[in-house]
Amino acid sequence: MFERLAEIEARYEELTALLGTPEVVADHRRVQELAQERARLEATVALYRRHRDAARALDDARTLAESRDEEERALGREEEARLAPKVERLEQELKLSLLPRDPADERDVIVEVRAGTGGDEAALFAADLFRMYSRYAERRGWKTELLNTSEAGAGGYREIVFEVHGRGAFSRLKHESGVHRVQRVPETEAQGRIHTSTATVAVLPEADAVEVEIDWSHVRIDIYHSGGAGGQNVNKVATAVRLTHAPTGIVVTCQDERSQGKNRAKAEAVLRARLYALERERAAAAEASTRRSQVGTGMRAEKIRTYNFAQDRITDHRVNFTRHGIPRVLDGELDELIDAVALEEQARLLQAAAS
Repeated sequence: MFERLAEIEARYEELTALLGTPEVVADHRRVQELAQERARLEATVALYRRHRDAARALDDARTLAESRDEEERALGREEEARLAPKVERLEQELKLSLLPRDPADERDVIVEVRAGTGGDEAALFAADLFRMYSRYAERRGWKTELLNTSEAGAGGYREIVFEVHGRGAFSRLKHESGVHRVQRVPETEAQGRIHTSTATVAVLPEADAVEVEIDWSHVRIDIYHSGGAGGQNVNKVATAVRLTHAPTGIVVTCQDERSQGKNRAKAEAVLRARLYALERERAAAAEASTRRSQVGTGMRAEKIRTYNFAQDRITDHRVNFTRHGIPRVLDGELDELIDAVALEEQARLLQAAAS
């Protein structure tokens, strides 16, 4: 591991030197490529140097602990007791830093939330999930932008699609993909009976035009009048856009903007993200983080998380993790739940790397 870390540090120093040469400075594309590579290595190099300094200090403390002088031995043993856990912790962090990273982790994301089983209650739960992710994004300083909504009669959503813009958005939100189940008494239930409903969440990393080239001869484009709220413009002007990608059968609809051009641009972004997700699936068929496995069919049995309102309990079934305080979670306090899944994934990767 330390040989690999030394190579990374050497590459980091090489990149630093290259970025200061006139030849590279004159090539903006080259500067961007090298700067991005250097940025990816920076945290690992800083951690490696901290570990190296702490390890040297620990060696010095152990040497001092073998001194003939009693006071020096006591001081050495005290320093050894303080530094040994620190070195061990830094070594564990270094192991994690060397694990293979998902190249999409730093990307913005497109999140699709759809009502599953449960009728109006499922649509209301989909609205709750949208608010939860919106509040989570606010807490992290990220921006959200609606792409498309399909409202239900009870005030919820049959479907809501939105973008989240922020560094590392995919690395955090990808763990939210799957079927979410809610158990609570609906507002319309006079008898006070608990109902079980579901909503599906798919988190797709955004892709740019260079990465996913769309053959528009294979895409059917339909322009039509928007449905739902939107004022007089909805009925007078055809602004809604539907894209149907014939080779994959993917259908994307955007109608929330008053401009046909804006709706088309948003629809293209969603189509590109879905095609990119399919490419990721083909490239890593063994991985579970694909859109098809994330979403499933929306049936109650296919769940990653359950929100039990009667007991104020949330359980993530992937890692058997439970916490209380549903109102706080729905207000965006998601980090504890996401961290539990992320740590389990890191442990699995570490075990695979050691075997």
